[in-house]
Amino acid sequence: MHIGVSGLNQSDIGVKTIKTVLDDYGITSSYVGYKPKKDIDCIIVTGGDRGVRNYFHKTLDPQIPILGVSESEASGFLAQIDLKEFSAYVNRIKKGDYQISEFTRLGVKIDGRPTYSVINDVAVFPSKSAMLMEHILRVNNEEVWHDSSDGVIVSTPIGSSAYSMSAGGPMIFQDSPVFGIVSVNSLDITRRPLIVSDSSTIVIDDISARLYCEVVLDGVDRLRINNTLECTKSSPSARIIKMKKDSTAVSALTKKVKLAEELLNMPPSSKLLLKTLEYEGSMTQKELAQKTVLPDRTVRLALRHLLDKGYVKKKISIRDARQKIYEISKID
Repeated sequence: MHIGVSGLNQSDIGVKTIKTVLDDYGITSSYVGYKPKKDIDCIIVTGGDRGVRNYFHKTLDPQIPILGVSESEASGFLAQIDLKEFSAYVNRIKKGDYQISEFTRLGVKIDGRPTYSVINDVAVFPSKSAMLMEHILRVNNEEVWHDSSDGVIVSTPIGSSAYSMSAGGPMIFQDSPVFGIVSVNSLDITRRPLIVSDSSTIVIDDISARLYCEVVLDGVDRLRINNTLECTKSSPSARIIKMKKDSTAVSALTKKVKLAEELLNMPPSSKLLLKTLEYEGSMTQKELAQKTVLPDRTVRLALRHLLDKGYVKKKISIRDARQKIYEISKID
C-alpha cells in the first residue's frame, strides 16, 4: 500500500505527524502536494475542510480518493478526522474499511476563460457592498430572469448548506444531481431560489454595477468579471473517504437548523464570527479580524461571548505554540 500526503508543504507539522504515524504502521507514504502519482492508493490531506477545498482547486488528478484531516478536534463535513485521532483509523485505512463519497464539482468560466472547479459554490457580487448588480440568468440558452440584486450564488449540493443557505437557498441532499441558484436580496420580492439539473449550462451575463463586479470561488479567490459567468458540471467528481457514518445530508441539516435557531439570539458580531469559522475553519483572532474587517476589540468581545456560550472553543496551534486558534465546537 502506498499513501500520498498533501498539505501546505513537506515541513508542515500536520504532514510530518501523518507520515510518522503511517511509518509506525509499516505503510509506505510520500509527500505528493497537488501532483499525485499513479501508484497512490489514497491521499491524506491536512488543513480540515479548507485544506480539502484547496486540494481540489489545485490537484491535477481529482479521481484519487482523499481523506481530509483537521488539526483540531472540530470535525468538518469534508474532513471528518482530527489529527489526534488519526492513528485510530490507520488499520481501517489499511483494510480499505471505509466508504468513498462522490462530490459534484462546478466548472467555471469567467468571460470565456476557464478557472479551477469549485466544490462548494461560485458567486458574483459587486466589488463594493451595499450596491446593486444587474444581470440576466440563462439556463440552457433560455432566459430565466433579468434581475437587480446584491449578487447571485450557484452552488453544488454540498455547497447548498453554506453561503447559499444563509442567503435563503434550499438544503440539497448530497446525492441529488442538481445545482442551486440564488439571487441575493433581489428587488423582485417574488424571486425565489432555483433548482436545475446538473447537466444544465448556467450562464449569468450582461453583468453590470456602478463599480466593477467580482466572481468569488468557494469563498476564497476573487476574480474580476466584465460580462459573463458560465457554470457547468465538472468531471470527474471529487472522491472523498468517509470514516464516520453520521456525516450525512440529514445530520448536516439537523446541525444547521439547530445552529440557525441559536444564531437568532446572538449579537451581530458573534454571528459573523461564527459563520466565518463555520465556512473557513479554524482561525486565529488576528485572522478573524482580517477576514471579517471588524475592530480587534469587537472580535475579542465576540469571541468571549461565543466561548462563554460554548459555541466556540480555543486551542493552542500545533504550528506555533504562541498562537491560539478558535474553532466551532461540535453540536451534539
